[in-house]
Amino acid sequence: MRHYPTDLLLAVEHVERSLTRGALPELAAALREAGVTEPLRRFDGEQLWLGLDRLLDGVAQYPWQPLTDSNDVLETLPVGTVVLDDGTDDDTEGMDGRAEAALRGLLLAWALGDDVVIRSPRPRLWALVMDALRGAGVPLPGGRVVAPGTAVPGVEADVPALPLDAALALDCQAPWVHRLLRRRHLPGTSLAVARSADVAERDGRMAARLRFLVARARRAPYYADLPDVAGVSGLAGLPVLEKAALEAHSLPAGRGLSSGGPATGEVLRSGATSGDPRFIVYARGDWDNMVREAVPVLYELGLEPGDRLINTLFGGGMYGGLTTTFSELSRMPVEAYSTGQFATVDDLLMLTGRFGANAILGMPALILPLLRDAKERCPELRIEKVIYGGTPMTEGDRTWLRQELGARVVSSILAANDGAQIGYQCGALGGTLHHVNDDYNLLEVVDEDGTPLPDGTVGEVLVTTLQKFEAPLVRYRIGDMGRLFDHACVCGVSGRVLEYLGRSDGLIRFKGETVLYGDVLAVLEGVDVSRLQIEVFSEGSKEVLVVRTESPRPLDPADVRELLVKEFPVLGDLQDFDSSLDVYELRVECHAEGGLPRNEVSGKVKTVVDRRLEVSR
Repeated sequence: MRHYPTDLLLAVEHVERSLTRGALPELAAALREAGVTEPLRRFDGEQLWLGLDRLLDGVAQYPWQPLTDSNDVLETLPVGTVVLDDGTDDDTEGMDGRAEAALRGLLLAWALGDDVVIRSPRPRLWALVMDALRGAGVPLPGGRVVAPGTAVPGVEADVPALPLDAALALDCQAPWVHRLLRRRHLPGTSLAVARSADVAERDGRMAARLRFLVARARRAPYYADLPDVAGVSGLAGLPVLEKAALEAHSLPAGRGLSSGGPATGEVLRSGATSGDPRFIVYARGDWDNMVREAVPVLYELGLEPGDRLINTLFGGGMYGGLTTTFSELSRMPVEAYSTGQFATVDDLLMLTGRFGANAILGMPALILPLLRDAKERCPELRIEKVIYGGTPMTEGDRTWLRQELGARVVSSILAANDGAQIGYQCGALGGTLHHVNDDYNLLEVVDEDGTPLPDGTVGEVLVTTLQKFEAPLVRYRIGDMGRLFDHACVCGVSGRVLEYLGRSDGLIRFKGETVLYGDVLAVLEGVDVSRLQIEVFSEGSKEVLVVRTESPRPLDPADVRELLVKEFPVLGDLQDFDSSLDVYELRVECHAEGGLPRNEVSGKVKTVVDRRLEVSR
């Protein structure tokens, strides 16, 4: 059974809270008697978390550390048994600081999964310490006490004294700590492959991640009463986080999802164009986790060391696409040209010609017109890799990229400002199938009541962010439809894949922003519209949004279009990139009552039709 540093952190936080409340008087007295004059400083959970995160380059990714210069991983392993010395039979007062050193050694050895033997003349002290830590109710490694001088096989860790004003975070960087762990390089093994092969430990690994997430989430008022969860199977017992609740408890509306801790990290803005925007907080550690998890995903999408990538994702106004990928690509051995959405055909031809750019990243509605125009001006244009997100891409466009530009990689990534990357395509997956990274964003597919559906059943997607601890998302109904099923992929990754089937809540993605169906209908009700259908599809190099109305009186499509553009400027002709490109079009059709097609069984009008998701069979 593998042990996890997050469980040790939970145990330390349990002892810290108990000591603060005065609930462990015997332990506090025994530690002071042994020379540990400030017990709370040695059970500082935040400092220990910070130190372990730096030591392991990501506590939340344990036991693997992806390497940014390749798609390999290092695996961190315990050394087995660690032997610590706590003085001699003549040193029961602890004046030499050995008890304090042994305590630090115990905490870090247990964090790294090692069994611990303490040679000590104070068996009662260590029984109290170990019992207090185990009182948290989380799995911890073995520990026992033997008499001083007892011969014990294992790694002897000589822990030096620590100045009283020194923090545990710095202690984790000391040379002695490296005697408590082993690292093994796994060449040719990606993070995704390592996790998919970890079948025997998967349940325990996911349970540890969920335990830590729930404990951290309880720091926010909204989640204060969140119950414990016993592994993935118990996740269904937690409440669903609806979008209305998220908006009500997120900035600027409220702080119910905030922990109240020191302000650090990055704040992103939601992409909604109607109503007040919502702001998504990534604390410094959360941002680091996001980047650590994204770099292996970019490799799986097809990037390789030495690639030259044009990054056209939307940026500015605190929107996340360009900001997050800039952070990720800066750690990789690639050359990136971050043009944002303002990329022009001249930029593209200059970067492919003078710099030898061979890859492009962006939204299909922007990069496809750019590439088509560039191809007309420069017939010899070649782009080896196209990575896209934000909206789907048709099979026809994929085929054009392969045949006309010689693209050997055309891969999709699913992501959201709220929780970052959700799914990705390797070279073997096509259409709307995506590998999922449950160790980062744990996905469920549920019915409208939040009840999990069997594998292969279409339903609504819930997201639980296992590595975002400030304003975390627990069973968040993200507004997407899909189905999950197991798939043994030829890329070497076995596990769950998501078939992404579009929006579930009437959100329409257009020009990189979001328009709510309900908001559009509310505006049109003012001119007596009784039924509304919105359809989005690709037409050549253009993305077309069609608004179809029914009303009891004749309406002029030009008047309706003018009203929509006034209320929703994103639907108009203005755009945040090269104005010479004919990229988007808004069309309006006005019908009499009964003019829109109905479902033959239910008689209902389909409200949102996104034909960008259609895949040729």
